[in-house]
Amino acid sequence: MNQDPFGNQQYQQQPRRRGFNPRLLILVLFAGYAAYYYFSNRSTDPLTGETVLIDKSISPDDEKAMGLQAFEEILQQEHPVDPNSQIAQQIRGIAQRLIARVPQVTDAVAAEHGMQANHIEKSFDWDVAVLNSEQANAFCLPGGKMAVYTGLVPVAQNADAMAVVMGHEISHALLRHGAQRMSRGKLEQLGQMAGAASGIDAGTMQTVMSAYGYGSALPYARSQESQADELGLMLAAAACFNPQEAIPLWQRMDQMSGGQKPPEFASTHPSAGTRMEHLQALMPKAMEYRQKFCGQGGASASTN
Repeated sequence: MNQDPFGNQQYQQQPRRRGFNPRLLILVLFAGYAAYYYFSNRSTDPLTGETVLIDKSISPDDEKAMGLQAFEEILQQEHPVDPNSQIAQQIRGIAQRLIARVPQVTDAVAAEHGMQANHIEKSFDWDVAVLNSEQANAFCLPGGKMAVYTGLVPVAQNADAMAVVMGHEISHALLRHGAQRMSRGKLEQLGQMAGAASGIDAGTMQTVMSAYGYGSALPYARSQESQADELGLMLAAAACFNPQEAIPLWQRMDQMSGGQKPPEFASTHPSAGTRMEHLQALMPKAMEYRQKFCGQGGASASTN
């Protein structure tokens, strides 16, 4: 307390103490756990040479079980064609040729990165169903359960293009993309929980998640598609199919969409143009794989 010349008492204003903010502590704790989760669960994928996040608690057998359950549910909802029909036998034959080359191709690709393939396909229970649908699509679930929709047949037009598509889908399973997405999803959930616990309003959270989607989640999904394109192309080539059919395939895919697809930055998949450029750049390597694994008989092994 001070005395001024006029006899008035003056009180010195004490600096305001900032109280402890528990919300900041919540954010720090969530961030710390997220960092621990990321660094303790990352590894190097031998098929890409890249660092990936796969939760160590998710084993290939766990993925296989989930894939089998999903496959059984799909078969109950969809309408498989007669497995003895010509189209089912042809697609099954393509699958068998691709599957037979998986060990050799994964060994070769891993060696390019100075690593050894983990050969998770040894535990796969391979199976392929042809589903009666107008969808021009196919999939391969973790554990090797595959399906091809009949709507893809007229778009593919030949066995070589069909092998490119099926090789792509098989590659998603070999690269464990499902486990990677699940692991990344856990981090995303942590971020949302941290935001909610720290009092971030719903509007702000939506804006943050939207920015995250465009800046990280969607590019991540497109990267996985490009990885599957590359490995799938090598697999088709090594199985003695003609990888050059990948380019006209995507031209037909693009024509079929009629320009109705969202722009690439807003999509989980690369645009047809980007895909064709990437595949064209990979073509010399694919032809080398075809020559290496098929030799002089490679051309005659292809079915058009």
